[in-house]
Amino acid sequence: MSEVSAVVSYELRAAVAHITLNRPAALNAFDRALRPQLAAALQRAAADPRVRAVALLAAGRAFSAGADLKEMHSTGRVDAEVRRQLEEEYAPGILAIAGMAKPVIAAVEGLVAGIGCAYVLASDLVVMAEDAYFTLPFQNIALVPDGGITWMLERQIGARRAFELAVECERVPAARCLELGLVNRVVPRVELRDAAQEWLDLIARKSPTALRMGRRSFYSTQDLPYEAQLEALCAQLSANAATDDAREGIAAFLEKRTPDFKGT
Repeated sequence: MSEVSAVVSYELRAAVAHITLNRPAALNAFDRALRPQLAAALQRAAADPRVRAVALLAAGRAFSAGADLKEMHSTGRVDAEVRRQLEEEYAPGILAIAGMAKPVIAAVEGLVAGIGCAYVLASDLVVMAEDAYFTLPFQNIALVPDGGITWMLERQIGARRAFELAVECERVPAARCLELGLVNRVVPRVELRDAAQEWLDLIARKSPTALRMGRRSFYSTQDLPYEAQLEALCAQLSANAATDDAREGIAAFLEKRTPDFKGT
C-alpha cells in the first residue's frame, strides 16, 4: 500500500511504514505543507497495529535543509509565527517519534540541518551516508536551536559538545557524527537504503510487544535514580514476561523453531 501526498509519501511494506519527505527541489525544507503532513504520517504509523517499525526517509539529495526561511520571512510577524509552527506543526511530529511504541530508523542522505535535525535526533536508530553531514546553523541567523534539539543533544553527547555544535554552526561530517554518537552507522551513499532496510527487516521479525516495552524501558527511566530505575525495570520485565509473545519466544527457543509473534 503506497500513498503520496503533495510533500510526504507513506508506504506500508509488510510490517514497516516507509515515510518519505518529498520536497526534493527545496532540499526537503519544512514548509506549511510538509510540517503537518509529516506529523500526520508519523501519527498514522504509531496508531497502526500492523506497523512494527518505521523508516524515516527523504527524496532527493538531502534529508532536510531545515525550516523554509523564505516562507517564514514572508509571514511578517516571525516571532508569533515561529511559536505557532513549533507548537502546532513541528511538535506533533517530533513527539510522535519520541512517544511511538515502535522503533523509528532515520536514513540520512546529504544535508540534515536546523529543525530537520530534531526528527533525526528523536529517532531510535540512524544510518548516515558517508558523504552526508549534520549542521545547526541557528546562531548564524541569530536564533537558538528549536524543536527540542538542545535537550536531545545534551543527553546524547553531553552539554559541552552540544553547546559547541550549537555555537560553531559548522558542518559535522558523517564520520564525526558517528564518533560523537549522533548516528549508529555510516555507509556509502549507494548502500544507505539497503542498510536501513536490513535493520528494518530485522526489527520487523521481533516481538512487537517486547519492542514496545523495551523502547519504553530505555527512555522512561533515563532520569531516575538507580534504585528507582531498577524498580521500574523490574515491574516492566514482570509485565513483559506475562505476554503471549514472551511465552511464544521461550517456547520457540526450546523447540528450536522460528517464533511466531502476534504482538500480544
